[in-house]
Amino acid sequence: MRVRYSYLKEKFADPSPILERIKEVVLSGDFTLGKYVEQFEREFADLVDSKYAIGVANGTDAIKLPLKAVGVGPGDEVITASNTFVASAGAIAELFAKPVFVDMAEHYVLDAELIERAITEKTKAIVPVHFTGESCDMDKVMEVAQRYNLHVVEDACQAVLAEWRGKKCGNFGIAGAISLHPLKNLNVWGDGGMIVTNDDGMNKKLRLIRNHGLKNRDEIECFGVNSRLDAVQAAVGSYLIQFTKDSVEQRRQNAKHYDAGLKDIVSIVSRRPHAPSCFHLYMFEVDAVIRDDLVRHLNEFGIEAKVHYPIPLQGALGVCGFGPSDFPKAYRQASRIVTLPVDEHLTKEQMDYCIETIKQFMPNRDYKY
Repeated sequence: MRVRYSYLKEKFADPSPILERIKEVVLSGDFTLGKYVEQFEREFADLVDSKYAIGVANGTDAIKLPLKAVGVGPGDEVITASNTFVASAGAIAELFAKPVFVDMAEHYVLDAELIERAITEKTKAIVPVHFTGESCDMDKVMEVAQRYNLHVVEDACQAVLAEWRGKKCGNFGIAGAISLHPLKNLNVWGDGGMIVTNDDGMNKKLRLIRNHGLKNRDEIECFGVNSRLDAVQAAVGSYLIQFTKDSVEQRRQNAKHYDAGLKDIVSIVSRRPHAPSCFHLYMFEVDAVIRDDLVRHLNEFGIEAKVHYPIPLQGALGVCGFGPSDFPKAYRQASRIVTLPVDEHLTKEQMDYCIETIKQFMPNRDYKY
């Protein structure tokens, strides 16, 4: 049996409804911002319970532009996670600010208890990363941020519909960043991103910044960038958004199925009722000694298991001069994690095959620790 990782062929087996929407955009000639982008922005804001949503070119810009809007620049420091996709730190570096890393907590997110000791007189913002779809401890993040008068821009690029104590990720700080990359829970047919905010001033400023700072065709209000969400991509997103709640719920059910089958043979993080994950990724841990062999074994048996990521920040910590002793939890997790497909198109038979193949490989239960 084959258990593929990318489900896009199945998701778009019948592209005709989306192509009809794209045809409408083409015939309208309304390619740059306009009504299709505005419609998708309204739908997205409603989906995640935000007042505003601002479409941008990609998830990296969705992190970078709010930081730019609050004045982060050369010489500033921004605290963020030591394990995530490299863009979380890259967005900070693009503004010529310094990413300051903290180690991880159990659920693959930054340890909020470590934020305070990373603060200096140069610290201007915090970028908590809701990695894999697991929420950071936003109570603690916001308490520290408010005490030190720091801006919070949430990297919720992998966390559409993830929650912390009944509130959807992205709604705690001054803004939240969402990626619409093809393999995200809500995606488009290329790159795209969304910024959510509940702040009137931030909404106005971000709409200027994403479009060169132009107030209208002839007048500039501030210097910005070219980071508009394409109308064609907005049409794709506007079609797919109607299925997002169901797809996230199916991912949650799939994760429960994996948990039940794997709990006695691998290490799985505790599931927090007050912080339901959206399961962009489903990860478990095994002893580092056997992790790579297990991944190869699964691949050989047709299961496209992956590692997100084998080196924290995909090696960026090493580039910055850090090593395992600086962030021991991040490096330990990176040496032990395995990612299984968890998307809404998986069948029970495919998930059972994954579970049984892992059981056959594991030499004894002691190795999971």
